[in-house]
Amino acid sequence: MRLLIIGASGFLGTHIRRRACAAGLDVVTAGRSPLPGSPGHRLADLAGPTAGQPAAVGAMLADVAPDAVVNCAGATGGPPGELAAVNVDGTYALVQAMLRTAARLVHLGSAAEYGPAAPGVPVTEQAPARPAGLYGATKLAGTRLVELAVAAGLDAVVLRVFNPVGPGAPVTSLPGRLAAELRRALADGADVRLGPLDAVRDFVDARDVADAVLAAVTAGSLPHPVLNVGSGQAVPVRALAAGLATVSGCTAGVREDGPGQPRSADIPWQQADISLARGDLGWRPRRDLATSLADLWAAGGESAGRAAGGESAGRAAGGESGRVAVG
Repeated sequence: MRLLIIGASGFLGTHIRRRACAAGLDVVTAGRSPLPGSPGHRLADLAGPTAGQPAAVGAMLADVAPDAVVNCAGATGGPPGELAAVNVDGTYALVQAMLRTAARLVHLGSAAEYGPAAPGVPVTEQAPARPAGLYGATKLAGTRLVELAVAAGLDAVVLRVFNPVGPGAPVTSLPGRLAAELRRALADGADVRLGPLDAVRDFVDARDVADAVLAAVTAGSLPHPVLNVGSGQAVPVRALAAGLATVSGCTAGVREDGPGQPRSADIPWQQADISLARGDLGWRPRRDLATSLADLWAAGGESAGRAAGGESAGRAAGGESGRVAVG
């Protein structure tokens, strides 16, 4: 099977590429920057000058001739026009082009599409989508475009990823930022400064996300157009911070007097119901949070390097990126 991964250099894209190669798939990558070590990498920017133009994307698809496409491209921060260009216009161009092919699309969505949830009630795919911010609204628009394409005959599914964590987590995510702050504190003895940690989130290992993507790529059928991909566990963000501090051995104080995260505002509690993904894909998360945090810390400076030079910084073609965010 030939698999095209768009946004393969970002946090999730990197794990998906690794998992697909290990499974023996013929992997071709695409993104707006070169990707060393990826033979036949295509330079493609869904949010560039040809954003929203299916012909340019169609030409790439015709050249690669994939059996399936995984779209990891996405932006979480930046001006409204940039968010819309990546998350809406780019998705439009991709689904329009793919309607002319027989390939399957696995598109990465976001838990931010749901917005506020009732504490104690896991969020199902049938829950009303009421995004609290522009990021969630643009990701929801992308999901709706995929759903419309499914109704028009496209073989596709949206995986709504909750809060990914694990080795390589970028400093634009809370776990990656916290790891960087802990390393700084170990070096200079200063306190760790973050925003408020009162929220409760569903943290899922990026490698489990990659497993879910591969399961969706190779599934015989896709009964539902949208599937939640999370751990199915609600974890206080403060507990995650304490867990990573323990792994690091850092005894510096953690101060919660930094600015809050706009993307996470007004969403105090969120947990995924992953029943549909279990049923449709035969998938379940296999790594617990302690393992994810230990592996994140052991990965060292990888996350900082990726955020500085990879496509997971700012406008991304590789998953969660942009402002530092809790979820």
